[in-house]
Amino acid sequence: MKKFAIFGNPVVHSKSPQMQNAGFKYLKFDANYKKFHLENGNELKNEFLKNGFIGANITVPHKEDAFLQADEVIGIAKDIKAVNTYILKDSKVLAYNTDAPGFLKAIKSFGKIKSVLLLGAGGTAKAISLALKEQNIDVVVLNRSKNRLDFFKANDIETYSWEEFEPLKEVSNFDLVVNSTSAGLKDDLLPAPKEILEKVLSNSSFAFDCIYGKITPFLALAKDLNNEIKDGEDMLLYQGVLAFEYFTDTKAVESLVEAMRKGLKGE
Repeated sequence: MKKFAIFGNPVVHSKSPQMQNAGFKYLKFDANYKKFHLENGNELKNEFLKNGFIGANITVPHKEDAFLQADEVIGIAKDIKAVNTYILKDSKVLAYNTDAPGFLKAIKSFGKIKSVLLLGAGGTAKAISLALKEQNIDVVVLNRSKNRLDFFKANDIETYSWEEFEPLKEVSNFDLVVNSTSAGLKDDLLPAPKEILEKVLSNSSFAFDCIYGKITPFLALAKDLNNEIKDGEDMLLYQGVLAFEYFTDTKAVESLVEAMRKGLKGE
């Protein structure tokens, strides 16, 4: 039986195992996918190899550590400098980022998006920002502090810290506001000060939270301010389907995607 896992901290909430295992079952692929709680991101590659995994997903906060430890990074992940998928091939750890295309597919239901305010500056934000930029969608990154914004500045993406953004009298109208932080995952926190979010969400049409399976305080506020809202379930599904294709060397047909969606929903 082939072994797969998702590495993260926290990881207890992850629905990736039920989604990936549903895909394996549908394909009759002899494999098992489990959760792996990892405290120290520096141990990621060692644990991956030591435990005999041939593929894995990586979630917060280890995506950037995973990038640094991979033997070879493929595709857009080279620019993002964060990965969420490992594959063991010919004794080498290959790394991919499926968050970027997964996110783009997830927001298609909103229709035409021209401008986005992206909250947070971690690995997921890096993937989303470059994916949006590739599609010629204007993106502005807003983060608590300035010290994690260098990546975005180097990629010619407009950035603000809370401190810089709060006093602005005029705020650009954004079509979509995205939360890529963990605020609201295990708490009732907002991803930015309420007065900033109210200012922005009063003028936006759509709000997306990468957290899935719940209405976070961010989404609740966005809905109160008449935004169409969406959680991260579709992003999780589509990035998971892309990872599954790498895991199994199989092209996912629609019936497989639906089997994985049902697994994600626990059906």
